[in-house]
Amino acid sequence: MADKIDIVPVSGKGELARFIDLTYRLNANDPNWVPPLRADMVELLTPGRNPFHEHARMQLFLARRGGKDVGRISAHIDELALTQPVEQGMGPGTGMWGLLEAEDEAVAHALIAAAEEWLRGQGMTRVLGPISLSIWEEPGLLTLGHDHSPMVLMGHDNAAYEGWVESAGYGVAKRLLTYDLEVEDGFPPIVNRIVKSGERNDKIVVRNVDKSQFERDAAIIIDILNEAWSKNWGFVPFTETEKAYGAKKLKPIIIEGANMIAEIDGEPVAFMISLPDLNVKLKDMGGKLFPFNWAKLLWWLRNPQSEGFRVPLMGVVGKYQNTRIASQLAFMMIEYIRRYAVANHGAKRAEIGWILEDNQGMVAIADAIEAKQNREYQIYSKQL
Repeated sequence: MADKIDIVPVSGKGELARFIDLTYRLNANDPNWVPPLRADMVELLTPGRNPFHEHARMQLFLARRGGKDVGRISAHIDELALTQPVEQGMGPGTGMWGLLEAEDEAVAHALIAAAEEWLRGQGMTRVLGPISLSIWEEPGLLTLGHDHSPMVLMGHDNAAYEGWVESAGYGVAKRLLTYDLEVEDGFPPIVNRIVKSGERNDKIVVRNVDKSQFERDAAIIIDILNEAWSKNWGFVPFTETEKAYGAKKLKPIIIEGANMIAEIDGEPVAFMISLPDLNVKLKDMGGKLFPFNWAKLLWWLRNPQSEGFRVPLMGVVGKYQNTRIASQLAFMMIEYIRRYAVANHGAKRAEIGWILEDNQGMVAIADAIEAKQNREYQIYSKQL
């Protein structure tokens, strides 16, 4: 029957190529979708090239109907996530699915059912999705903000997927928010007063990330991140291999003056990462760097002029969290990044996030700088 949906486990390079190629066809007519680089997708999904696979099990699936690929999904288990406290969202028995693409609801349901069955066979009793693949990559399904393109390292999904996932028996486990703000004219007076107060404190030093010592500074940032986020919902620690891998991947798009480490009495206690919106360059590349796009991208990265910047990560060590100094450091770093990005890279707007919906401290900072929520991602859960 032409309407019969077959779910096929992916094996071999040919089927992996079909798995990757499908997303370009199914999203081709969405003007706000940004094609990921094909080379990055191959790297993401290949054991030995992405260190996530050192502590994970994964099975990819393709859906076929009438001899045609009509959908895809990943099912995966992060062994480190299994060791986390249950009250923080992960924990024993928690598997995941992600990378969902489907032509219609029937295909989506067949794929989700296949992912669930594989996870049950691996001993899982609960599933979270979509998470593609790590919580640090593209977690959640876009449920608000389909009317504009995502910024760098953010996902974008067909608006219909929300209903299809929920009709498969899933409930919302956590909402992840992003906030948009204009940056050309600066922040409200109260923020400026807080920044000036911090500048009068001799114990505080806020410095640029030093690309000549990037491995050192990247390690400082990830160590703060692992400690600062350790109590957050969904937290999974970075391994040493992932620290080195992440530093190597991010270094080409890191701008020294737009990334900060804060110190108190010489001790690194906070950081803020800000990235130019690489997606404005990737959008018209169709996922391909060759033959000429690589040169265009390298030239742009020498001195990126970008109206948009994204702040994907910020962290403060535990002993200063929920204190006045934590918010002061955050305001100082974001103001210094704002000044630099506006003056040197043409920044006009910034996006902060994602932020957990119940992270009151970060939501309060977003409110104080008059940022407005512009996107929402939902992570769903279901008992198996």
